[in-house]
Order: sequence, then structure tokens, then C-alpha cells
Amino acid sequence: MKMKKKSISLFLTAALLTSFLSGCSGASASSLPSEIPAESIRTGSVNSKGTLHDPQIIVGDDGVYYCYGSHMTAARSEDLITWKSWANGVTKANRIFDNLLVEPLDAFSYVGKNAERSYSVWAPSVILNRTTGKYMMYFCTTSSYIKSDITLAVSDSIDGPYHYEKTVLYSGFTKPVLNKTDYYDVMGEDKEVRSRYITAAGYNNQLWPNAIDPALFYDKDGRLWMVYGSWSGGIFLLEIDQKTGDVIHPETDDDNRTDRYFGTRLIGGGHHPIEGPYIHYDEGTGYYYLFLSYGNLQAAGGYQIRVLRSGTPDGVYVDASGKSLGIDGDLDNYADYGTKLMGNYTLPSLDVTYMAPGGQSTFTSPDGRLFIVYHQRYKDKGETHNVRVHWLAMNEDGWPCILPFATGGEQPNDAGYRQSDPEGTFYIVDHGLAVDSKVNKAVSCTFSKGKISGDIKGTYKVTEGTCYITLNIGGTTFKGIMTEMTDEAGNNTFCISAVGDNNHSIWGVHYIEDSGLSDDQTNVEK
Repeated sequence: MKMKKKSISLFLTAALLTSFLSGCSGASASSLPSEIPAESIRTGSVNSKGTLHDPQIIVGDDGVYYCYGSHMTAARSEDLITWKSWANGVTKANRIFDNLLVEPLDAFSYVGKNAERSYSVWAPSVILNRTTGKYMMYFCTTSSYIKSDITLAVSDSIDGPYHYEKTVLYSGFTKPVLNKTDYYDVMGEDKEVRSRYITAAGYNNQLWPNAIDPALFYDKDGRLWMVYGSWSGGIFLLEIDQKTGDVIHPETDDDNRTDRYFGTRLIGGGHHPIEGPYIHYDEGTGYYYLFLSYGNLQAAGGYQIRVLRSGTPDGVYVDASGKSLGIDGDLDNYADYGTKLMGNYTLPSLDVTYMAPGGQSTFTSPDGRLFIVYHQRYKDKGETHNVRVHWLAMNEDGWPCILPFATGGEQPNDAGYRQSDPEGTFYIVDHGLAVDSKVNKAVSCTFSKGKISGDIKGTYKVTEGTCYITLNIGGTTFKGIMTEMTDEAGNNTFCISAVGDNNHSIWGVHYIEDSGLSDDQTNVEK
């Protein structure tokens, strides 16, 4: 008999706040091992064996991590390093669904087949409905860059099978096909209202969204929301009825960026390359974090991870410099908006160059730590991509910082650090703001007695007994976190990840002697 698996809540309880934040408030400080010379740095990398695009993770009550991705892919992992695939491909035999590809193919009745004459099933988001106790999977079917819809499937079990129930939102419609959507049910038949969405040239995708990339989240009051969108008219937000799974259509309020059919515009428009939205509500900081992918998803497309935050689910969302990007904003210079957390990069201990990280989402582990999962491409490996998971921690100002290496069981330092700990050679990567194929390479500098010299010059100050550090480089203030972790080649490292008030993120890696981490805390492939 198949047992039902209920998910662990992705929201931190008070008991779970003894995660990274508890490691930032220790009373005494540690002393780091000695630096190793450059010639002693080993090189390597991690292959997760998981090939899922747009991955989202939900945690089972058995402690297993279940990952779903585009093209009807699914995998599971017990350590967040190695993933075992159990579903792959848009076929009737795929175990994720029991009726999606069975006649009458209702999920595709509006969009039809794609240019390759097959069906597109993208970007699933799975969440446990707190009202019904069912697992809901929202995903999109699509046939063009604008003609898409968001659909709902439901299951009693975290690993399915999921049963397609309904389509909840449509985009890319023109007058001849409106009767294949719910437009008339929601908006009526007023011609003037219809002209808001459909012009003589067709669907106005400069202003209105492409209904793909859905992601579900609960707010602090227990209301359920769906963020979605890709390129086209930007990123939008709609509330979800927890009893039915339908979207709740608000009243149009243009002054507050809200449209009756599509919901509230959060960012973007004008068909700029912003997509893959995911919102995380953090109980520790009280903010809602909007994670986004900028650029084109190909290895040379400049794909990257950005973040903005707000005190409410519907915005306004701002970056670390205090700026937002609305439909009337400086859209042509979109790359200047949104705090860039990660782009193309390499480090001295890596034997690969990582390219085009994106399609990201976040999740909370059973012990209360926050992680980010995304798909990763590589330089000189075509469009090969893998799932990667990194530890995500909040700095002193409540901005998320991604740790430089794939997670390998590292734990926060409850004792914190002292001013003398960041001493010696650090390899610094500045992720910049560019949306292009340029690789952000590490430069060498020296930390000593609060000063930074070498290829980068500046100052730093540790908040003693915590994991927090403040760096001032070139007139920019970076607020960050520090931790020890084993890198992907098995080296022990002392790492800094920091966010600047110029929207840049920097990583610093200091290679050190054995710090006593056990074998199960290394992410080197055995």
C-alpha cells in the first residue's frame, strides 16, 4: 500500500530560527586554521546527476527532497548533492501525471502543439494546500512566446500521480480564440475593455504577460499567492482561492499597478528578458523576496539570478539600492535594477566555468536553513545543465547572500568570528550587473588588520562574535556573511558572500588547512 507523504512546512517556526541567524550571535569567537599556499589548492567540481530545468524543491516528511522541473522531469535526493531521476519526458508513460496526455487533452485545448509539433509542459510549482491537505502542482503549457496558460493538477501524495483539473489563466489571446479561454467569464464582452489587451496587431505583449513560470507561496497571514510571468509585459501576482485552486481576479486599479484579469504587475514590461519569478517570505526578516532570472537561458545568454524585496506580497519591490522597475520605469536599462546575486563565474579550485545560473527557487530544510536551487550550465559544454543547491543566508540588513560553493552539509558557526579571522589571501569574484556571456573571474587580494590590498583595495570590519562582515570597496558598502565550508574539490575554505548598495554581489574565498570537517560535510563526488 502506498503511504501518503505530507510535506514539511517551508515556513520557519520560532524553533527553526536556530539556523544561520543563530550562528550570527555567538558570545565567543573562533580561530581559523592557517592558509594553504596557492600550489596546494586542489581543483574539482560537483556533478549532481540531476538534469532538471527550472527546478523547484518540496520536502517530504521522510526528509527526502523532491524536485520537479520543466519537460515533466522529477528527481529525489537525501543530501541535496546527488539527485536520482524518476520521471523524464512529455510522454503518456510519465508517472508524474495520470491524465495529462489522455484525450481530450484539455490542458492543451487552447495552446495546441509547439513549433516541433509536440506538447510543452514547463515550470511546475508544487505546494501543499493547507486548506484541502492536497498537493497542488501549477505548471504552464505553451506553444509560442506569448500563447500560454497556467494549469492545475492535484495529488494526495507529494510524488503523484497528479491529476489535471483545470486551466486557471490564459495569455496571448486574440479575438478569434477568446471563446477557448475564460476571458469572457471574467471580463465580459465590452469592446473598449477588450482593446486594453488586444490591438490591431494582436495580443499586446508589451504590456501584458506571458502566462508561464508560476510559483506559489503563502504570506504571513496564510493567504496563498501565485507569481508568474516571462519577458512580455513583466512579472505579475494573483491571489489563489485555497478551496478551489482558482485565481482570485481583483478589480482593475491602474494607479496601483493592478489589472482585473492578470493581477498586480510587480516588475518589468516591454518584452525585456526578466522571467522565472519566485517569492520567498522570510519570518526572520519580515520581507518578501522576489527572485528573478535575467537574460537568455542559453550558456552564452547571460542568464543570472537577481532579487528585490518588499514588506508586502504585492510590492513595491525594491533592490539593495532602493530602486524598483515599473512599467513606466527605465525599462531599457533593466540591467541596472535588481540586486544581482550570481552570474557566470569561476574560482581557483574549480575545474569548470559555471555559466547561466537561473530558473531559481528557494526552500527550507528540516533544520530550518534556507537554500536556493537553480539550473546551471557550463562553458564549452553546449547546453548541458544540472541542478545545483547553494546555502542562502541573510546579511545584517536582511539581504540574501548565496554561498560560493554547492552545499555539502556545512553548518553555521555558532561561536561567530572575530576581526582577526579574515586574514591572508582571498580570491574575490564581483558578479557585476552585466547581462552577457562575460565570465566573472576571481582576483587576488590580501586581508590584513581591517585593510584590503592587492587587485582590490578597501577596508573591512567584522561584527565580532557573529558571522557578519562589512566591506568598503571603491566607495561601495557591502554587507555580508562569513562561514567555513568545504569546496567542490575537497579544500577547506573560509568564505564571504556580500551584497553591495550598488546591487553587486561579491564572493571571497580563503583556502585554509583542515578545519576538522567530517567526510559527510564535503561535497566532493565520492
